[in-house]
Amino acid sequence: MLVLALCIWSAQAQSGRKHVKTAPAAPVPTPTPEPTPVPKKAEKESSLLFYVGADRNDTYATFPFTYYDAVVKGCADRLRAGSSADVDVTDRSLSRGEAIKKAKSDTGTYVVLLTLRLDSMARSYDDLVLEFVVFAPGTAKVTTSGNSYPTGTRAGRVVVDPGTASSALYRERLLQRAGEDAGNRILKALHVDVNIPRRPNSFTPDKAPQLHLDTSHR
Repeated sequence: MLVLALCIWSAQAQSGRKHVKTAPAAPVPTPTPEPTPVPKKAEKESSLLFYVGADRNDTYATFPFTYYDAVVKGCADRLRAGSSADVDVTDRSLSRGEAIKKAKSDTGTYVVLLTLRLDSMARSYDDLVLEFVVFAPGTAKVTTSGNSYPTGTRAGRVVVDPGTASSALYRERLLQRAGEDAGNRILKALHVDVNIPRRPNSFTPDKAPQLHLDTSHR
């Protein structure tokens, strides 16, 4: 009887206990996926290319190579400044036949041929004329052509003071400007020109030679 009483008491004690509920485990945070970086589009390369050269072996006249360097530099610099085109130049002589062959063989490059000549009424190297011709890529058809003048005007011959503006250095500066003028006209003909700020005159009043307009030949 004693054993039975102990068993009943033990069972009652077990039933009277409260069961402690286990707290649920904290949820594991789900990592937020980082956005996939969008690959940057590669910058589109310029589709406009120019190849600039000068015929330095003209049979009609022989000029210092620095004169050809000046017109090539002026034209190439203005083509770069006035468009997004890539410009390549050559310091070797480029004949008309070679320019045509280059344009036909390269389907993406306009070939610019520059030629220096003396004006029909020329008396000295101060009367130079810059001829330019542009051949289209693939076909070598003439896209545009024309003449640029170092003096910048045809109103009359420009007479300069001896020993100043007649110097080779000054003449090269004028030829470079003629090349820039040719570059501007080429860009306008191809409808790819942009507004180019007018650069300040590099000739200061105390250094610039005095120019006189001679209209007596009219």
